[in-house]
Amino acid sequence: MDKIIIAIDGYSSSGKSSMAKALASKIGYRYIDSGAMYRAVTLWAMRNGLVANGDVDREALIADLPKINVDFRVMPDGKQHTLLNGEDVEELIRRMDVSSNVSQVSVIPEVRHKLVDLQQELGNGKGIVMDGRDIGTTVFPHAEMKVFVTASVETRAQRRLQELAAKGIPANYEEVFANVAQRDHIDETREESPLRKAADAVTLDNSTMSVEAQNQWLLDLYHSKINA
Repeated sequence: MDKIIIAIDGYSSSGKSSMAKALASKIGYRYIDSGAMYRAVTLWAMRNGLVANGDVDREALIADLPKINVDFRVMPDGKQHTLLNGEDVEELIRRMDVSSNVSQVSVIPEVRHKLVDLQQELGNGKGIVMDGRDIGTTVFPHAEMKVFVTASVETRAQRRLQELAAKGIPANYEEVFANVAQRDHIDETREESPLRKAADAVTLDNSTMSVEAQNQWLLDLYHSKINA
């Protein structure tokens, strides 16, 4: 059976990463979290004093891009972790301070160009499930399966809060809600590869769906694509 590319786009904290991971595991594909790549670049910028409170030293960050390498590695527990220049930063990039700055870093065209090139490279040979904001529109416009995931801001903020709590990361609902809403605005209005649904993508509003239901929905769609 020929392998395909599966592009899953959608809003922040819509659950797209979790469902993408589950689908990849179920069908034996490689999962790529494109958002983690932007978070890793943001962590680099923060560590080097190039971004704080939403203000980014664009010229300095662009000059540093050749020094930044982002990769993924599957750990012994079977989970995929993000590596920044060989360092496992999977936990660090999920912190709220990184979340508060990632949208400002990801709007920089040079950052997007570097990471899109890397994402396309990772897609050579197909057999991948990649989630993000512009996978079906910019990274893989010819992907055989495209999904656009959405949910209400309130639902997504609550999910994000629960995710942070599970990791022991302190946060409050108002802070998380504001962050989610701000990221929506930045993602939708940026000039370079704004968040939008691809014309041939299937929309999934999972506001009231269980994890099991959305995973089954995605698996059913996959089977319909490969059996078409």
